[in-house]
Amino acid sequence: MNTLIAVNIAPFGVGDELSKYIAEVVKVIEASGLPSRTTSMFTELEGEWDEVMKVVKDATFVLAEKGIRTGVTLKADIRPGYTNRMTGKVEKLNSILGGNRG
Repeated sequence: MNTLIAVNIAPFGVGDELSKYIAEVVKVIEASGLPSRTTSMFTELEGEWDEVMKVVKDATFVLAEKGIRTGVTLKADIRPGYTNRMTGKVEKLNSILGGNRG
């Protein structure tokens, strides 16, 4: 079943600068081949439930397997019969608001 998630995977106890760790996580997500988009706070990812959850697990374990305490915040939108929700939701909102926003 198609699933759209917003996920934040972040290390704890490694200092104030997290970018190099977050980059490792995002590389795993992008390598999955599933549609994804990273923003300043979350990465959105869309695909079948099992595929998406495997990517979340793999991306989490890239840090955890190094002995790094890792936190995961995840929000999921499961809407049977719909696909392309990552861009479709934004397009619908933009049409209501009148134009492209960004």
